[in-house]
Amino acid sequence: MIGPFLICGGLAAAINWLARIALSPWLGFEGAVAVAYVIGMVAGFALYRRFVWPDAGSTARQQLAPFIAVNAASAVVVFLVSIALAALGGWLFGRTGVIEALAHGTGIAIGAVSNYVGHGKFTFARRG
Repeated sequence: MIGPFLICGGLAAAINWLARIALSPWLGFEGAVAVAYVIGMVAGFALYRRFVWPDAGSTARQQLAPFIAVNAASAVVVFLVSIALAALGGWLFGRTGVIEALAHGTGIAIGAVSNYVGHGKFTFARRG
């Protein structure tokens, strides 16, 4: 499962990351991180369900609540890491788009670990 998860998760992460870049001019860094996470989460649900755990044995409706719960926990991690690293990078080097991109990318990468574990054990776990 790790190979398909990395591919699909990487694509969802890229969507998240690029959406944040596009949204930052209008929402600021913090707001864009939050909204982009939701965009990436929607993409991730479709990709994980189709390509990573297609035989989970439960319906999309049954998977939705645990998916949101797992992602809510990961969202907190992504948000806090991204904001903290952007602040630290800004303090050390000056706040720039590159610093924000690196901070957000790192936050997404760290959040991916909890996503993989949570989705494998709760969202898409075989029932019964």
